Amino acid sequence: MTVLVTGGAGFIGANFLFYWLKAHPGDRVVCVDRLTYAGNLSTLAAVLGRPGFRFIRADICCREGMERLFREERPDVVVNFAAESHVDRSIDGPEVFLQTNVMGTAALLDACRKYETPRFHQVSTDEVYGDLPLERPDLRFTEETPLQASSPYSASKAAADLLVLAYCRTYGLPATVSRCSNNYGPFQFPEKLIPLMIANALQDKPLPVYGTGRNVRDWLYVEDHCRAIDVILQRGRPGEVYNIGGNHEMENIALVRRICQELGKPESLIAYVADRKGHDLRYAIDSGKLQQELGWQPETSFEEGIRRTVRWYLENRSWWEEIVSGEYRDYYQKMYGDRQALS
Repeated sequence: MTVLVTGGAGFIGANFLFYWLKAHPGDRVVCVDRLTYAGNLSTLAAVLGRPGFRFIRADICCREGMERLFREERPDVVVNFAAESHVDRSIDGPEVFLQTNVMGTAALLDACRKYETPRFHQVSTDEVYGDLPLERPDLRFTEETPLQASSPYSASKAAADLLVLAYCRTYGLPATVSRCSNNYGPFQFPEKLIPLMIANALQDKPLPVYGTGRNVRDWLYVEDHCRAIDVILQRGRPGEVYNIGGNHEMENIALVRRICQELGKPESLIAYVADRKGHDLRYAIDSGKLQQELGWQPETSFEEGIRRTVRWYLENRSWWEEIVSGEYRDYYQKMYGDRQALS
């Protein structure tokens, strides 16, 4: 069958198409990506030109382009990873998040309707649920948790989720939604916490930590996420939401210290900076529905996953060094360089 992966030159999208080509070698995979700052064509070097793989540079918001693509390829499955995804960027400029994450998703859904695509899957985030109090470790997000988005990014993703579910109910579009916890692994753009800390530590630069560093996140190795989406595509029920968690909660400061330990770098590199606006305190995912109904569970322990991740960044310095030497430096300075350091 033909699988259309949007946002496939980004972190999770690229890992997913690598996973799919290996797990389903007989399928044709079509990758669509606009190649914004976070979409890197060099990420796809291993599969470019491979039989059964096609890359198309396109914007999912362009309805004419998407209709032409659907007419040419007639995909059997669409997996939508395409999104603006960095919270700080959404605070600085919300409009592009609304355009890509909401209107882009709508364009894909309408193309699916027109060409009667058999299956659509929306990749979302646990951030749509808002946050949980630090003093209640017993609480976790379930699929029934009310949506309480805290940032323009998470609000745009929540809107897209609701749109997908509405198309499923109103038009009978066979669609599912998954909401994952924080991913980590190879090819993650170095504005995100783990690759940022690895890259900075390797260059003996300060490791900027928001506020006190007590915010808690649940960490999911990206390959486990890819397997979960595969299971949902195979056996998930249309109209359903599935949470995907890594079952490993950790304070941000503990994570940064663990990276220092793995790299043999001093904790004196850690620099506390002014906190992010509206910074969510804690995310924790309950993946019970996915585990009980579809038999999925994470296979990669955090210790194994972080070792693999650090090793990948050590062995692929040219990939991230090329990124941090360019336009990204201006953004980095804006986000962290101008923040007043905290004592």
